[in-house]
Amino acid sequence: MNSPPSLGLTALLADWIPAQRWFGAKGRAVGSVTVVATTPLPVDGVDVDHVVVEVEFADGGPAAHFQVLVASRKGGGDDFEHAAIGVDGDRLVYDGLWDPAVSGWLLRAIREGREVGDLRFVPEPGVEIPPAPPGRVLGVEQSNTSVVFGEKSILKLFRRVAAGGNPDLELHRALRAVDGTEVATLQGAVEGVLHGKGAVLGMLQDYASNSAEGWAMALASVRDLLAEADLRADEVGGDFAAEANRLGQTIAVLHSDLVRALGTAERDAGEIAAAMRARLAVAAADVPALEPHAAAIRAVYDELAALPAPLPAQRVHGDLHLGQVLRTPLGWLVIDFEGEPATPLELRVRPDSPLRDVAGMLRSFDYAANHQLLEADEPEPDPQRVWRSAEWADRNRSAFLDGYAARTGTDPREHQLVLRAYELDKAVYEVVYETRNRPSWAPIPLRSIARLLDPERGPTGLPIDSVQ
Repeated sequence: MNSPPSLGLTALLADWIPAQRWFGAKGRAVGSVTVVATTPLPVDGVDVDHVVVEVEFADGGPAAHFQVLVASRKGGGDDFEHAAIGVDGDRLVYDGLWDPAVSGWLLRAIREGREVGDLRFVPEPGVEIPPAPPGRVLGVEQSNTSVVFGEKSILKLFRRVAAGGNPDLELHRALRAVDGTEVATLQGAVEGVLHGKGAVLGMLQDYASNSAEGWAMALASVRDLLAEADLRADEVGGDFAAEANRLGQTIAVLHSDLVRALGTAERDAGEIAAAMRARLAVAAADVPALEPHAAAIRAVYDELAALPAPLPAQRVHGDLHLGQVLRTPLGWLVIDFEGEPATPLELRVRPDSPLRDVAGMLRSFDYAANHQLLEADEPEPDPQRVWRSAEWADRNRSAFLDGYAARTGTDPREHQLVLRAYELDKAVYEVVYETRNRPSWAPIPLRSIARLLDPERGPTGLPIDSVQ
């Protein structure tokens, strides 16, 4: 049963939520913060409420909803200072996910299929959820928070909550139904209610304990290349091309499994191009550095709109990059099927061209290559390092596409216009994101836009210091 929020808690959350990495709306002024639901959880030794907060923005745009496990202990102590939300009288108020007593209760609740108020903890049929040691929070995510239990399970709480389905949970269930091997086994879910409609709050999966993130592997490969000035990319011990090829094959199999599970559709090219134009208009108004490229980008979208035939479409990942894949001893696993968190749910669950995922991964190879140049403490990147980074990106982009084509029988490079439009759309999104969150990274997508618009420039696009 829901209990009324205190004014003190609302004030604490109003200060705390916008400062979190998972808030995802930096650059937008907050108009108001309201606690819309509070459900006490029966956790031994700690007071904890599941709280849903509605954030309205000063620009009048759609409100966002976030979930927080608000825990409090009398006297506080040092154990949870790093997770502190604030102080209410003599009690420390903190993010309960960092408390092993709270996360352990959540794991048991899913295993036992409990219901508390509007919250439902749902184990997957036929899946055993093993007992586990106390949970520990992973600190690497942007839009969610995950807790790992030993070597067996990982619980992901979706910080931003939307009424309706959740593509991450939906697609994992669909892939499990067709015995897809490209994702970790789903163990269970947490479901709730938002404004009278069902909402997915979290999901529990097998934990890939002995795995490496694709992004970290790619960065290590680029570092190895740049450290060996006399060797080509294919001669360096840390060459990533074989892994990029395997990754391309994995994404191809994933797309095939999604078709088996959920079928195919068609999308009008003009409709897709119109959505891209709309995103560009908003982005160019927000980031002046995009304006010099806007006309040329629109011209590509116009070419896309002029295609006479609809585009083959299906359910896709929607936000694919090297940080969304894990290399295990058996191969690649794909994670985080939410799509771009800032995109409305109804758009994230629409069928789309699989080339959107392909373009996202191609963009990620560019990011990995150019990230090293930004990290270098140099007023102007060494031209050789620029070209060697571009060599790495091109080699791995090609290897990924080769792997994808080998499994599908269709080479994405045969659809250059569509692929280029999706790459530009992704790069425009990246420019806005980086400008708001990591301004020093904005040159990466801006350079890529220049290269995509003018292939005659060669793989390096613009000099990295010339993009302001």
